[in-house]
Amino acid sequence: MKRLPAPTDIVDPQRFGGGKGNGGEPDLDRFGGAKTDPAYGAFQRGLYMTAYNLALPRATAGDAAAQTLVAEILSRGLGVPRNDKEASKWYALAAEQGIPEAQFQYALMLLDGDFVKKDAQAAYALMQSAAEAGNRLAQFNFAQMLVGRESEGKGMDDAVVYYQRAADAGLADAQYAMSQIFANGVGGKKHDDVEARRWLLRAAIQGYDTAQLDLGTWLMDGRGGDRDRKAGFNWMRIAALDGNVAAQNRLAKLYMQGLGTDPDSISAAAWYMLARRAGLRDAAMEDFLDGLTDDEMKTALQRANRLR
Repeated sequence: MKRLPAPTDIVDPQRFGGGKGNGGEPDLDRFGGAKTDPAYGAFQRGLYMTAYNLALPRATAGDAAAQTLVAEILSRGLGVPRNDKEASKWYALAAEQGIPEAQFQYALMLLDGDFVKKDAQAAYALMQSAAEAGNRLAQFNFAQMLVGRESEGKGMDDAVVYYQRAADAGLADAQYAMSQIFANGVGGKKHDDVEARRWLLRAAIQGYDTAQLDLGTWLMDGRGGDRDRKAGFNWMRIAALDGNVAAQNRLAKLYMQGLGTDPDSISAAAWYMLARRAGLRDAAMEDFLDGLTDDEMKTALQRANRLR
């Protein structure tokens, strides 16, 4: 069985809660004001200095949404020098006024203790408040905190409701967590591979590479639904192209065995070479490489170099 995300796997806010970053575009999870606001509009258009100049006077006057935006710009160094210490002050002010996005960001800072005094208890309270207010990143992270905080499985039972809310809101991390909850029958949920596979698909579609890897495996095995080796191969390849090392190794084996695709020893070798460069070693694939000719190895190496 695949593991659930570890209790320490707090979502990195720079990832915006999904498998991949979004190239610096503003994210609805991170700003607490009306989306028609002039400062936020400038932020959306990449006019970060303009957004900062519009928001700062309002932030100084106590506008919580503007405080959140100023903190966001400072914490990411958008159009201004990055200043996490100053950002923490603005996040704290906005969090005190109940802005869920600011509560979430400040909770992360309190957990890290890099720019503010570390305070796990205060972080827990803020994360819970943001989660209850509907912030999906906070919901997922609060669930992680519950799993790590409570023993004997009770933490997971309490966490499931927050995983579910974040998953329903479209957070890929939470969707993957729900797949593992159903796959393992934990958190008060009955074991249900069909439901688990549905959640894997939702996370995979969003680019979550671990879900893509698992979904590929499940499709190959016919777990949770019909067997579809071609689709399984395609998902495995997507995960491999996304840089998932385990998927690269498994894709190599699919090429070697001709499962879901035509047998292709050169592609098999190339993908395994790529995985091996990342530190993975597979005895069966090492034996496979030993059986290739010098010309085949040369061609495979050239293909692997193109895949990087």
